[in-house]
Amino acid sequence: MFKHIYIPVDNSDYSNTCIDLALELAKGHETKITASHVYAAKMHDVRFRQMESGLPEEYQDEEELEKQRGIHDQLITKGMEVITDSYLDVPKDRCKEAGVTFEGKSLEGRNWIELVRDIKETDYDLVIMGALGLGAIKDSQMGTVAERVIRRIETDTLVIKDIPALHGEKSYSSDKVVVAVDGSGHSFGGLKTGIEIARNLNKPLEIISTFDPYFHYAMFNSLTGVLSREASKVFKFEQQEKLHEDIIDKGLAKIYQAHLEISRKIAEEEGMECTIRLLDGKVFEKVLQYAREENPYLLILGRIGVHSAPDMDIGGNTENLLRLVPCNVLLSSKVFKPPIDMQAEETIEWTVEGKERLKKIPGFVRPMATAAILRYALERGHSMITSSVITEAVQNILPAGAMQAMRAVGQRIKEEDETLKGTLLDDVSDEIMKAHAATSDQAIVETEEEKEARLSKEVIEKFEEPLTPELEVAFSKDAVGHDVTLKCGECGTLMKSDVIKCFVCGATGETLSPVWKEGFVPNDQEKEGMSTVTSFDDVEIQWTQDALSLLESYPIGHIRRKACARVEKNARIQNIKTISKAFADSLLNDRIVKQKVEVPAKNYMNYGSEHSPEDFNWSKEALERLERVPKGFMRDNTRNRVMGYCADNNIKDISLEACEEGIRESVKMMEQAISQGAGLEDFIPKNEVSA
Repeated sequence: MFKHIYIPVDNSDYSNTCIDLALELAKGHETKITASHVYAAKMHDVRFRQMESGLPEEYQDEEELEKQRGIHDQLITKGMEVITDSYLDVPKDRCKEAGVTFEGKSLEGRNWIELVRDIKETDYDLVIMGALGLGAIKDSQMGTVAERVIRRIETDTLVIKDIPALHGEKSYSSDKVVVAVDGSGHSFGGLKTGIEIARNLNKPLEIISTFDPYFHYAMFNSLTGVLSREASKVFKFEQQEKLHEDIIDKGLAKIYQAHLEISRKIAEEEGMECTIRLLDGKVFEKVLQYAREENPYLLILGRIGVHSAPDMDIGGNTENLLRLVPCNVLLSSKVFKPPIDMQAEETIEWTVEGKERLKKIPGFVRPMATAAILRYALERGHSMITSSVITEAVQNILPAGAMQAMRAVGQRIKEEDETLKGTLLDDVSDEIMKAHAATSDQAIVETEEEKEARLSKEVIEKFEEPLTPELEVAFSKDAVGHDVTLKCGECGTLMKSDVIKCFVCGATGETLSPVWKEGFVPNDQEKEGMSTVTSFDDVEIQWTQDALSLLESYPIGHIRRKACARVEKNARIQNIKTISKAFADSLLNDRIVKQKVEVPAKNYMNYGSEHSPEDFNWSKEALERLERVPKGFMRDNTRNRVMGYCADNNIKDISLEACEEGIRESVKMMEQAISQGAGLEDFIPKNEVSA
């Protein structure tokens, strides 16, 4: 934990909260707390001399003036020393009571200059200071002293922003320690600190990461208004979007999910449980939204991010979040790089040719060579190790002729069966043999295709019987004829219905749940006055007027373009041809922290099945609406849900409107069920077996 904690004090509410937290972090550890207060006696002396010309006439005599100067200097200096000692007595007495080693420092000069000098000259490993001090006013966000100090030091700094006595108790607070990671050494350093703080304060730990898949879509749409027709042809909008949608966006999601998986492993190795969450959107916007909804106890940010220059004082996202989040913030200056093998496991893959090439390296040095190749690939940003990458790595790592020499030694050992006991080579060989002993009997290595087939079989075996052809067709379409979209419950990635494994986090089975889209279908009234928009790559997308009105509530310019990009890109991913207000609202006003809802105590699959179609009077339009649902259990299930809704509302004559409303209400029920953990099997009809 922390060995030396530093707290600037000024007797403000923020300063006193700093003392409380410092003592809590020091509890049970051999931690020293140093508190300081800076007073500016010389500044008051200069100010008095500036005001001398305005003194009453009786004080204008030179002898009297010198006398008043002396009195003023003595009173101000002595008074400030007394005030400083009084400020320092508070943490001194608290530390004495708690049995914590304490040191007080009385500093004279400009407050932020003296604080920066003291921090740089002393071995503090944590600075705790208030976001505001005695000079705070109603609309203050960050005090000038705190901001100037933060920009000029390289020590972990915890900024107190949330004081319940001042700001009132929040209606909801997760009380979590939250770490934002982006793959930088500073963010992973913050993770190591966050693990210790969460353990010490007995608070839950959550790790978040954010990527933006919408930037390029918004940018491409904005370019269509400035590029000429000839330039547009050269730019190739359609191919650019396909490149981003199929490769870059998915690759970004996988990279940031890998940061989360690495973070989880680091926490597990430290014996700390944690949760992880992947957010999509602009980093500042999504983390701020998350902090406002989640209300964590502490948000930990790297002082600079993965794309910052090494000499940057503070990153842009960190600076903006520090000002606006409603919780305490820790800026991490500590740098930590996860082990090469841990990073590689989550971020590096090998081509078949690369694996074959690796097998040709002599077995007794293969682990060392593998680690060296992985390090080379990570340092240069490779996520796929090919045969050419191995060649580059070997040429950069080993001197000329080294590989040939190792092969010769390996061949000699193989032919002459030399043991070379007592040598380093023998020690390495023994270790490698032990490591591979458990797998030596397995002659056949599972291929990727075999692995996919096995995973597919495991998914199918979760159900009582394999899907019939009718069910396979039904599962490819939902109740309104849309292609089914699956959503990963682990990372939130959307994907087509034919996948068996999330391409971002690797989740399988029940974790992949269908996105139910019936609630997004516009009714007849909404379909009136629809507008067709052509995107930069000539894809036509329909918007209802209500949806456009919602979009137009955003400020014109880049903010509106970003909102439009988020809606249109998600519509394309989910194959939704018409954007309704409900769909747009679900994205633009989506909450990161889902509110807990009560799930109706109904059997989702059998809801309405106790009724018979003959119990109701169906209009022609209602029957035609049902015909649009794929034949089989999907249509039967939809009809049952409509009957269940109508029965609950004492409706005997089922009109088109009642049918549509029944579908929408049942979809809400199903979405609630999914949010509470219901899986795909909960919506599949079970065959009853008679004894």
